[in-house]
Amino acid sequence: MSYFDSAYIAKFYVDEPESDAVRRLAETLGRVHCCALGRIEVAGVFHRKWREGAFTEREFREVSAQFFDDCAAGLWTWLSVTDSLIANAAESFRTLSKRTTIRSADALHLVCARENGLRRLYTNDQNMLRAATAFSVDAETV
Repeated sequence: MSYFDSAYIAKFYVDEPESDAVRRLAETLGRVHCCALGRIEVAGVFHRKWREGAFTEREFREVSAQFFDDCAAGLWTWLSVTDSLIANAAESFRTLSKRTTIRSADALHLVCARENGLRRLYTNDQNMLRAATAFSVDAETV
């Protein structure tokens, strides 16, 4: 079982560099997990693309509807954000090296993967890739 961060799930819907490889990987893996926070982050990516002019309003509505339908159909497995998960992600900062650069939401993704036994996380975020070992997670890009 594998974990995609929200950027990889967004790449499933948006034509960007690596999108084709991400789609193939998702199809090969069959079941892909992500923290429930990722659902909001993906929707935010679509809105940002529309706001910045990369999507027309029609494209924004279509991709958002497709994502909503895919979520309802169970294409993505959304993992709950619990008080314990938040506490563990917050606690993780106490033990990180000061040279480790990681955003709070990305730390939540790494802890969510680890806490759910998903040792392989896919992302193109360079900070997450470098920090993953500190969270006992194997991270890679396509």
